[in-house]
Amino acid sequence: MTDKNYCLYILASKKNGTLYIGVTGDLVKRIYEHKQKAVDGFTKKYNVHNLVYYKLHRDVEEAILREKQMKKWNRKWKIKIIEERNPAWNDLYDEII
Repeated sequence: MTDKNYCLYILASKKNGTLYIGVTGDLVKRIYEHKQKAVDGFTKKYNVHNLVYYKLHRDVEEAILREKQMKKWNRKWKIKIIEERNPAWNDLYDEII
């Protein structure tokens, strides 16, 4: 058994803006990559780099399952889960570094 944590996260372009949901084993590094636009793709194209929600999981399969579930949610549910923990839509990156 490993002590590694996996993280489900949601990025936003701005409050009520474009959302992106992902999973990573290294949250600080991954968000840094999004912020630096180091990887081509959706978040670079749409300028989605503010960390507005994250949740740690001990098991990678659990984190991926949750990611798949949340990607199917309607937008209202995604906004609700963000605003329950982060009503101002603050960028939480400083909180994790």
